[in-house]
Amino acid sequence: MCKQLLNTKVLFSLSPFSNSIRFFSSVASSTATITITPSILKQCNSLTQAKVWHQQSIVQGVLHLVTDLIGAYMTCNSTAAAIQLLERLPPSPSSVFWWNQLIRRALHLGTPRQVFALFLRMKSLGWTPDHYTFPFVFKVCPFLSLGASLHATVARSGFASNVFVSNALVSMYGKCGALTHAQHVFDDLCQQGVQDLVSWNSIVSAYMGACDLKTSLLLFRKMTRVNLMSPDVISLVNVLPACGSLAALLHGREVHGFAIRSGLVDDVFVGNAVVDMYAKCGEVEEANKVFQRMVFKDVVSWNAMVTGYSQAGRLGHALSLFERMREEDIELDVVTWTAVITGYAQRGQGCEALDVFRQMCSCCSRPNAVTLVSLLSACASVGALLHGKETHCYAIKFILGLDGPDPGDDDLKVINGLIDMYAKCQNTEVARKMFDSVSSKDRDVVTWTVMIGGYAQHGDANHALQLFSEMFYESTKPNDFTLSCALVACARLAALRFGRQIHAYVLRNCYGSVMMFVANCLIDMYSKCGDVDTAQMVFDNMPHRNAVSWTSLMTGYGMHGRGEDAVRVFDEMRKVSLVPDGITFLVLLYACSHSGMVDQGIDFFNRMRKEFGVDPGPEHYACMVDLWGRAGRLGEAMKLIDEMPMEPTPVVWVALLSACRLHSNVEVGELAAKRLSELESGNDGSYTLLSNIYANASRWKDVARIRYMMKRSGIKKRPGCSWVQGRKGVATFFVGDRSHSQSQQIYETLADLIHRIKAIGYVPQTSFALHDVDDEEKGDLLFEHSEKLALAYAILTLPPAAPIRITKNLRICGDCHTAITYISKIIENEIILRDSSRFHHFRKGSCSCKGYW
Repeated sequence: MCKQLLNTKVLFSLSPFSNSIRFFSSVASSTATITITPSILKQCNSLTQAKVWHQQSIVQGVLHLVTDLIGAYMTCNSTAAAIQLLERLPPSPSSVFWWNQLIRRALHLGTPRQVFALFLRMKSLGWTPDHYTFPFVFKVCPFLSLGASLHATVARSGFASNVFVSNALVSMYGKCGALTHAQHVFDDLCQQGVQDLVSWNSIVSAYMGACDLKTSLLLFRKMTRVNLMSPDVISLVNVLPACGSLAALLHGREVHGFAIRSGLVDDVFVGNAVVDMYAKCGEVEEANKVFQRMVFKDVVSWNAMVTGYSQAGRLGHALSLFERMREEDIELDVVTWTAVITGYAQRGQGCEALDVFRQMCSCCSRPNAVTLVSLLSACASVGALLHGKETHCYAIKFILGLDGPDPGDDDLKVINGLIDMYAKCQNTEVARKMFDSVSSKDRDVVTWTVMIGGYAQHGDANHALQLFSEMFYESTKPNDFTLSCALVACARLAALRFGRQIHAYVLRNCYGSVMMFVANCLIDMYSKCGDVDTAQMVFDNMPHRNAVSWTSLMTGYGMHGRGEDAVRVFDEMRKVSLVPDGITFLVLLYACSHSGMVDQGIDFFNRMRKEFGVDPGPEHYACMVDLWGRAGRLGEAMKLIDEMPMEPTPVVWVALLSACRLHSNVEVGELAAKRLSELESGNDGSYTLLSNIYANASRWKDVARIRYMMKRSGIKKRPGCSWVQGRKGVATFFVGDRSHSQSQQIYETLADLIHRIKAIGYVPQTSFALHDVDDEEKGDLLFEHSEKLALAYAILTLPPAAPIRITKNLRICGDCHTAITYISKIIENEIILRDSSRFHHFRKGSCSCKGYW
């Protein structure tokens, strides 16, 4: 006992305040002497008073009040003085309380380094942490390795079976992403039978943090139905987001019902979670009912509703609620602004989204990564490249951590958004640079998908498929969106072999059975690759279909000139109670036009308004002009244009000009070209059509004039290009192309084919050689057309009965169409040629187009 008192005297004599005793002595001597007691120290309300009473306790020799003095210093926020006193106390179980208080205070102040510094100092002085110490330390543990080391310390200290410590361990492992370790600790608790509600909440939260929502939901069910534990507020707030994200509406309703019966629904956190759950399940009206019944609402409540309406596509309701927040002076935070920006971006209203962003900045609300991703999506929807670049600059300044070795989650989201924006704004070079700036180990499936999608839809489909192949080498598994983008690329290139490989991958990995839009892309791919019968098989095997499924199949039949099948699909669509819209009728009219079904097309055009309530738009009138024009009834086509209730758009005049080219009508063709010029929509296609009309009429001066106008305007005619799938890959040919390694054999094969078909009646149609030269030279020019070269290469390299699939970037010329029809008589192969307008199936001397091309 004497030794302990002696130590205490030393403690006081070594106090950091001994140098200030002279100052405080004068203060103390000027006041009446106060007997220092624990109750007096508890009344301490300033640091100066604490120091005076500390001095008085030394003078009075009150040696047993050291811990009370520590409490007084902590009350006055002087942790340094408290620590120095505590460091000189001999370790004892009762005084560990003060170390715990210091650690807890550092935790609440958000200083994790101080937490660990105090814990390590405590250990170095020989103090033994208790079951209150470890939970505080586990809450700020940043690394799995450190957490595992602390776990070992817990085991050695004998606290492994303590429920408070184990619950903290579960939570720590969950935050570090070590679900296996978290589950192991939780299982140990269950085996010992000491688990409590906090244990269950911790393990559910761990799986939620790892985005394993299904397991979270299963654990919650086990907690309530097997272990019969009654959830609390934290339990409900944990599980409701899982119900929303999984669209588990039935289970969400059950949780909501329990919240009502238990009275927990009155808690604002539970109410917000219920609103969010219903909104994510698409039940925004239910969400609104809960929102309206909430007695107390915070900004999170309002944000949940604004976001819910925005995600449901009900932007008007979201904006109305947004304005109410402003009127009621509710603080608009970054979530509120982002929800409105996202709503506009999802509807393709990029300009409106940019306006809201400007308002957000003027209100001094700082955007986060999610805001920028939505803003980049808005820029992409309207092609606002300049605004996208400005957003990129902002991201570099305030969001992207470019100095770090690896991009964080927010960084990667923004980079993915930038790749998508640049690609959709037709700047695939910068998009690719952004893609390459992310190391292969840091790219996620979204990074690959936005770049592949950018190439497929707005750049180079060849690069899209090349990148898709590289993705597998990097061991990144494509998702449904990636597969859809790759299928779009296959459709653009008519790459049937590659498309079949993707289809096989889909079947092996069971994508098609769950994702409707992958199946829709497969229908589109097969149709555009010339295999519409397989497209029908994909359609027939779909467990669920939407309007896109039906429309894609009808479009496929229309492209192949199988109008009767397109009408059959339309009739089947009506039988399943799907209401046709403007796009449906556009596809139907297109199919009728390419199949020569003039009367059926007229009937559908007349019925679409009367029977279905769909008003024809400019595109429908263009299809009707095309329908009349292909049938040679240019008078009816002109009459229809004159009767249009709106101004004819360029697509209408292009359809008429194309018909004039087909039927060599110079007068009407000039009128159509004039109207296109007035609309300032002349392109290489319209100029070329008019030039061809003049050339066919041997008006070479007018041909020269058109070509001069194109040169003066900087408009270049696209060169004809054809590609064909050979035995060793795809071969591409231009007019007069002699760059292929088998060029000599190709020309010899073609010469032999032309010689053989001339013997059975083929006569070159020199009117399609659009140059002012003699007929013999015109025949030579026709001989070198790209589609003929592609056909000769295919015959040279493919087996006798294999289908030949040729794709041309422009419309097939009339002479090539006639020549290939004759060639199909003398070879066994079916020739499937896709041009810019439709498919032609040549077999045994006939073509599927029946002259309507």
